[in-house]
Amino acid sequence: MAICGSMPEDLATLSQLDESVLLEVLSTRFRHDHIYTYVGDILVAINPFKYLPLYEKLEAEKYKSCSKSNLPPHIFAVADRAYRSMLGRLATGPKNQCIVISGESGAGKTESTKLLLRQIMELCKGNSQLERQILQVNPLLEAFGNAQTVMNDNSSRFGKYIQLRFHNTAVKGAKINEYLLEKSRVVHQDEGERNFHIFYYMFAGISAADQEVYGLLDSKFYRYLNHKYGAAETIQHWSKKYNEVCNALDMVGFLEQEQVDMMTILAGILSLGNIIYEPQENGILKVTDQSKGWLKAAAGQFGVEEEELLKCLICTMAVTRGESIQRYHSKQQAEDARDSIAKVAYGRIFGWIVSKINQLLAPKEDTHTTELQEIGILDIFGFENFAVNRYEQMCINLANEQLQYFFNHHIFIMQQNEYKEEGIEWETITYKDNKSILDLFLARPLGVFSLLDEQSAFPQATDRTFVDKLNSSFKGNPHFKIDRSRAPGFTVIHYAGKIQYNASGFLEKNRDTIPASIRGLFINSITPLLSVLFAATVSRTGTLMAYQRPRKTEDNFNSTRKQSVGAQFRHSLAVLMEKMFAANPHFIRCVKPNVNKLPDHLDSKLFMDQSSICHSSASESVHRSVLEDLDNIQITVNIHAP
Repeated sequence: MAICGSMPEDLATLSQLDESVLLEVLSTRFRHDHIYTYVGDILVAINPFKYLPLYEKLEAEKYKSCSKSNLPPHIFAVADRAYRSMLGRLATGPKNQCIVISGESGAGKTESTKLLLRQIMELCKGNSQLERQILQVNPLLEAFGNAQTVMNDNSSRFGKYIQLRFHNTAVKGAKINEYLLEKSRVVHQDEGERNFHIFYYMFAGISAADQEVYGLLDSKFYRYLNHKYGAAETIQHWSKKYNEVCNALDMVGFLEQEQVDMMTILAGILSLGNIIYEPQENGILKVTDQSKGWLKAAAGQFGVEEEELLKCLICTMAVTRGESIQRYHSKQQAEDARDSIAKVAYGRIFGWIVSKINQLLAPKEDTHTTELQEIGILDIFGFENFAVNRYEQMCINLANEQLQYFFNHHIFIMQQNEYKEEGIEWETITYKDNKSILDLFLARPLGVFSLLDEQSAFPQATDRTFVDKLNSSFKGNPHFKIDRSRAPGFTVIHYAGKIQYNASGFLEKNRDTIPASIRGLFINSITPLLSVLFAATVSRTGTLMAYQRPRKTEDNFNSTRKQSVGAQFRHSLAVLMEKMFAANPHFIRCVKPNVNKLPDHLDSKLFMDQSSICHSSASESVHRSVLEDLDNIQITVNIHAP
């Protein structure tokens, strides 16, 4: 088979497809800078880690109303197919579409999302302010939701589903759905990683005079930042990025005072992180002499009284039999209170940005939503298996299990339709699905998340008691393994492999509590935006809702009725799946060729681990590939030729 000469563009056309053929074809195409390859309806996209002239204006024009067979594989072709399918110009009538972008960190999902958005806006043939605003959404979301990790210099630390809404051929609005922002990154980063981009952009881009206004000092002083700030060219790049963020804020429609308040609160979060405690002779904590200035700075930046902020940090007010009692924190409790305030404040800024974007990009009131068609673009975290897997990894991997289930369902329906079209009689189409793994996490009352919520509601429960509950409930479950290590933990056999989770911190992260008095303090802040952020409520799916004057019975933010992080995430995934199952799907699998981000280098083992696309031959008389999941869906087909 002369693969090097022909370099087939669609692997589903091959009569033989095993791992060696797969690797040879894709690596050959990669060496020739053909980074896109079809596998039936799926587009495989290999990150080139270098500039390629694939996205110039001339190329974009070629892929407008193009036939899949007439042009080389391209992400623009996926955009065109989704757009025309949404309009009803292909085989089916008008229907909502969704484009699912998957792949591990550093594979190019964020860039693929931007390319899809750009091309779809081009297909609209419009140049209105709305289209320009939609394109400015990504720089904002990246600045506040992305960070440098060991694996990726621009890693999305949240998931997003972008809904583009159309009437006829014109875009009429957009909505962003965000999932599971990694708030813990605000207060801690692993070795070789950084905090969210916006903090570094601020120091590089804000003038010295404005830094003084915001109360910012040199970045090296802040404990929440990685002190390896960056080389001169990096700082210059960050300064440029800061200007892009400011332009995007202006373009999308953020008011000047809102922008000033936002930067002031971010500065307050950094100051808060530098507050250190020490016990007095009476055992009550005080702020060390070296960090008194940071307490004063944080209080000023948050627009609250210094003494009141300190009270929220070092003690809790409890009411017993009508009498208020102060309960003083231990040093660990006070540090947890400090960090939890920082995480919640940042999370609410991010949620407010998304909420504000959605308000500004919503379809006009005179547009009936029933008349609108939709293209959704899903850019969600890849499956994660780190040296230490925490609460965030469990939620991320659950999201991937949900997507796997969605992909399984699509493949099943696709196979049924193909055999009907070919007039092939078939007895069974069975596939190895992952519903039993989803049940392990989501079943009620005995699922991992239900048990986590149950334990989170018990004041005396610990991460260890939670794990003990899992061990007793899932003993004998083929997808669950008891972990005998000293740290509280457990192991799950996911579709993509065995993952060991360290359960330390699970209960606290799931509760996501803040000091009980901090909400009232921040609502009364003289910094307007901080008051707005903490007066807002959070929906069942974790969305920050605009302020509505609360009734007395509603103003109980920290009550036990408050939704846990896990419950919010489950609800948001359920809503997402409902939208996706109602749409026609398109799949893009992004692949990282090597871990060192080098151009023109492909690590065969790493490559195959990500892009395992297996082939099952249907029969000698039907030369059609049976697509299997990019992450090892195993499909078995029994058919009879007519």
